[in-house]
Amino acid sequence: MEKLNGIQDISPNKIARIAGLFYLIYILTTVLAAVVRSRIIVFGDAAATANNIIGSELLFRTGFVTQLVSAVFFLLAAWALYVLLKPVNKNLALLFLLLNLGGVAVECINMLNLFAALPLLIGANYLNVFQTGQLQAMAMSFLNSYTNGFMIAQIFYGTWLLPLGYLVYKSRFLPRLLGIVLILDFFCWTSYFFQFFLFPDSGILIFPASVVGLIAEVSISLWLLIMGVREQK
Repeated sequence: MEKLNGIQDISPNKIARIAGLFYLIYILTTVLAAVVRSRIIVFGDAAATANNIIGSELLFRTGFVTQLVSAVFFLLAAWALYVLLKPVNKNLALLFLLLNLGGVAVECINMLNLFAALPLLIGANYLNVFQTGQLQAMAMSFLNSYTNGFMIAQIFYGTWLLPLGYLVYKSRFLPRLLGIVLILDFFCWTSYFFQFFLFPDSGILIFPASVVGLIAEVSISLWLLIMGVREQK
């Protein structure tokens, strides 16, 4: 019987490069959105943040849209990795795909907290009953809720790295070192999640978690995009 055309017809190398491209776009858009937020949001200073949002409304909206686009590409990258790694273990590949989907869903819903600050500050008529200081405080409250929601998504984004790293390690067509670094990223990022909520006054883990995460995710995206996978007999 003639084989049907579809995703099965795409070579593993092409799937790997698609995954690497999607992953790299996710990383770049995430960094861009984070840079935009850092230029606008001044946590602890509601008045300065309000002035930045009002004065750079288009930039604020651009950062918002960029963050949503990054979430879409992250899910696409997870899907491509699922296609690539399901021959190793389909159940574990499905597990990391579902964990990624859970994180993307939480992140996208949480983006409403970020966007909710905008109508409070741009002068909607129905908000005239509130004083300026009250509106600024409410906007900052939504932004703080966004930060908490962002960290909730990280329990999914951290956990998906464990089955992903294990499958990369066991795959034989990707370097085992990549799998080890991804598993290390899992331990660092989930530890930071627990520290954030259980010990909020301690920020000791944010730097090592961020460094390991950057190394792990940039490494796998570039390897997949440039090197692809080793041919299997």
